[in-house]
Amino acid sequence: MSKDVYGSLYGRFDAEFFDKKYIANEKAVDLKQSVFLSELAIITDGEHGSPDLDDESGIIYLSGNNVKDNQIDFENVRYCSEKLHIKNARSSVKKNTVLMSIVGTVGKASVVHDDVIANTDRNVATIKLSALINPHYLSIFLNCKYGTNQTGRFSTGNVQPLLNLSQIKQLKICNFSISFQSEIEKLSHAQDAKLKQSKASYAQAETLLLDTLGLADFSPSTEKVNIKSFKDSFVATGRLDAEYYQPKYDDYVQRIRCYKNGFKSITDVLTIPIKNGTTPNSAAPGYKTLEHYFVRVEAFQQNLTIDETLFHSVDSEDYFKYKANLALKNDILVSMTGTIGAVVIYSPNKPALINQNVMRLRCNTNLINTESLAVYLKTIGKVLLERVQTGNVQPYVNTSNFETLIVPLIDSQIQSQIADFVQQSFTLKAQSEHLLNVAKRAVEIAIETDERAAMVYLNEQLELQT
Repeated sequence: MSKDVYGSLYGRFDAEFFDKKYIANEKAVDLKQSVFLSELAIITDGEHGSPDLDDESGIIYLSGNNVKDNQIDFENVRYCSEKLHIKNARSSVKKNTVLMSIVGTVGKASVVHDDVIANTDRNVATIKLSALINPHYLSIFLNCKYGTNQTGRFSTGNVQPLLNLSQIKQLKICNFSISFQSEIEKLSHAQDAKLKQSKASYAQAETLLLDTLGLADFSPSTEKVNIKSFKDSFVATGRLDAEYYQPKYDDYVQRIRCYKNGFKSITDVLTIPIKNGTTPNSAAPGYKTLEHYFVRVEAFQQNLTIDETLFHSVDSEDYFKYKANLALKNDILVSMTGTIGAVVIYSPNKPALINQNVMRLRCNTNLINTESLAVYLKTIGKVLLERVQTGNVQPYVNTSNFETLIVPLIDSQIQSQIADFVQQSFTLKAQSEHLLNVAKRAVEIAIETDERAAMVYLNEQLELQT
């Protein structure tokens, strides 16, 4: 098929669409007697109008940000009304539905592993499969390079990449034998199980911290009014807004101040001043584009983890120019705008510059270890940061605000237990990611060679893990 005919078929004539990488990708998929996704599934998207939200309904309302590589993030969700759910039955979600993000970070796909009652917005494609293909296999295929190269090729827009439903229907899928797809499904379940174990281990760290501070079952005041004198309010804090003086914040602070081992200002438990970064002129998307790492909040993940593949990069000139903004392994990074108080532990061995929306903390481990401070900031610290944030449309916390935080001096034995739970969580998450990578690579080998070679690789990898 000529370039003109092919371009007319897909409505694209730009050079990027005909990049050699994409042409080779399509040829490899076609050699395995691929079929269009539209032949295997009904594909739709969610609500296009303003969503009717209802926090009391229990009906999860998923957006593109909730769709990860073969995982759905159910921790940061909204809830829609039953009326919207019934109206949009076509985009309702249940176990074994496959979802794909189609706006922003496009092409992320996941099977829904568990029984849920949910719906989606227009940033998610809902893929409801026939019996002709295994949903776990399809999710892995879409996340392997032969899937992501297709979604990358079809996406349009630079500032806000987009995939439309007609493009998704044209994705070519290698529909291998049922037995091979079943083996991939086993890996998908194993990956999900490891991730659930990781989350459970992290939850133990939070529970231990809150129990230690007497905050596990703590119910702060729900009163909206707190009467303060001018001296005790504006003169002391510089704030006149009622939100700042809500009694619940005083309740939390009082609990920390009453902790048996005492407390310190956060600046007193760090070895260097709190600092945020900047965006250098050379900053570019892609963690391998330039020589050095550059971290933005979009790389922050759940349970204190960070995704290295979502880093941007900078050149050597900017790296050394802004080296005062470097994050080193085991530094704590905290978001200071948008989602205030998102926290991660910087885990790569390779240092990175941070941007202006990220704050860097480096613990004095003689007083508090990295894991304990990170868990504290993610739980209690986040609440206290809500108090000092400014801005309604785009909440913001500056370093001066952050320096008002107080930190309990947790017993060293408890700190060690918290660190063990967090590190165990990291290990389990790494094992989950390894299983996902094995599954993706097995599918790629089946495309590049055959199913038999893929099974040899898969079995070798599983033996190495045992």
